[in-house]
Amino acid sequence: MMPLPHSLNRTIVIRATPETVFRFFTDSTRWAQWWGTGSTIDARPGGAMKIRHPNGVEAIGEILEVKPPTKIVFTMGYVSGTPMPPGSSRVSIRVEPHHDGTKLDLLHEFAEAGMRDHHVQGWRFQLSLFSNAVTNEAYGHASTAVDRWLATWAEPDAGVREKTMGEIATPDVTFRDQFSMVDGAADLLPHIEAAQRFMPGLTMRRAGNVRHCQGTVLADWVAVGPNGQERAKGTNVYAFAPDGRIAAVTGFWS
Repeated sequence: MMPLPHSLNRTIVIRATPETVFRFFTDSTRWAQWWGTGSTIDARPGGAMKIRHPNGVEAIGEILEVKPPTKIVFTMGYVSGTPMPPGSSRVSIRVEPHHDGTKLDLLHEFAEAGMRDHHVQGWRFQLSLFSNAVTNEAYGHASTAVDRWLATWAEPDAGVREKTMGEIATPDVTFRDQFSMVDGAADLLPHIEAAQRFMPGLTMRRAGNVRHCQGTVLADWVAVGPNGQERAKGTNVYAFAPDGRIAAVTGFWS
């Protein structure tokens, strides 16, 4: 390979585990989710990678190194169009645990400064697509978690409430709305019990589909009284932890 004196770096933090993140470098179906249909990767030294952008532009390369779930290195060049022939640049991606999930460091090395500058916005955009693809998979259960959260507020059995919260929320989960400012499951569970005592028979259900973006979920809800009449409605914002559990909820009443 020719000398590669010019480089760009980009670092992002993704709200998912390193193992989940790295699957998108080693599985062709996932690889295509953030590059485009027809993109493939054979994640072993000497294996081929292909990128087929939605506009038809194709890049190809060879895998130089792969160490799941921490590092992958491959060459990259274009089949046609952009004057960067196959094998003329090198991409190194490293991932490591981070308190918010996974830190990803990308280094792309080039022979020419112009080609480096051409790829700055490209990687900014592509890694945004990558983060969305990863978190869409990591939080594909979000609607179920939201439904269980809402149902817990009407669950009469304290043991079931505690077990459910342990499964769907972190121990230090926070909850904020116009009636609540609680920190941690130990504070939340008696708060739920009090809500049942002062608002007996009230149940909540999700209204419509959840909206998700990179670990943050919006979900509309409706509260119904014992007679079936609507008593209140609003929207909750859920922040998920990297392990897939709910870390924080903020409620907005309509």
